[in-house]
Amino acid sequence: MYKVKLSEFVQKMELKNLLPDIDTDSIRIEQSAVNRLALQLAGFFEYFDSERIQVIGNVENAYLEQMGEEKQKEIYEKIFSFNIPCLVFCRGLEPSDLMLDFAEKSGVPLFTTETSTSEFIANSVRWLSEQLAPRISIHGVLVDVYGEGVLIMGESGIGKSEAALELIHRGHRLVSDDVVEIRKISDDTLMGTSPDITRHFIELRGIGIVDVKSLFGVKSVMYNQTIDMVIRLEDWNREANYDRLGLDEDYIEFLGNKVVCYSIPIRPGRNLAVIVESAAINYRAKKMGYNAAQELYNRVTGGLAAKSVEDEKE
Repeated sequence: MYKVKLSEFVQKMELKNLLPDIDTDSIRIEQSAVNRLALQLAGFFEYFDSERIQVIGNVENAYLEQMGEEKQKEIYEKIFSFNIPCLVFCRGLEPSDLMLDFAEKSGVPLFTTETSTSEFIANSVRWLSEQLAPRISIHGVLVDVYGEGVLIMGESGIGKSEAALELIHRGHRLVSDDVVEIRKISDDTLMGTSPDITRHFIELRGIGIVDVKSLFGVKSVMYNQTIDMVIRLEDWNREANYDRLGLDEDYIEFLGNKVVCYSIPIRPGRNLAVIVESAAINYRAKKMGYNAAQELYNRVTGGLAAKSVEDEKE
């Protein structure tokens, strides 16, 4: 189970801390979902998701303001008796002195933000989902090619980093070399990024470590990218039967998500960068509804059918 420090969340969302004496470094967020206090203010606490970040917007704040002080005390005492990680007021709203007192006594941080409630919830869920997502680390190189996240895999020394460097030289962008951290954002999305210690660096045998960001500029690197396709480099084998049409696609699985995978045989004279570019463009064309292999197949079968009809007429 991955956790996020509350202090990191506060910094990312640019929240104003109303109780700075409370240590936010020691508080951990474990859920990506956010709970908007509504029924709880009315006294209903069944199924209360107390482990989530709690949010108050215009409607909830207006409801609190029309509530008597004794009722407020009763509700605040109940809310802060749960181990909630924090409470955030949106749209620049701020809690009453009474709520501040209850929160301070309970050690619960209170924050405010100028962001609208719906926007704050959406941004929070999106960022927390990425930070708390299941993850693995694999050996490979991740590059952005024409907007597609291409994960290049293969045995050590087969030429993954050299192919990535050539792609960067051709205007594409590096995400990670050698080690790629993969996070499962959803059942359809895998996000790849680089470990902090190796970010923007490439190792080239015979040359050493190359700082891509310094050599090629900030346009040549990315912090993260979705993994849309995998290219597996392998030594050329005369005995192997390589796919020459591409009618059927192979897949590789990471964290339960399937990603289309192409096996590329390596032999002298093959330009890996051009092959990777072509694979990325072809993949984009398939997503847009055009399949070159299927088009060729249709032409061939159509031609054969037409010839058969002509033969019958004769």
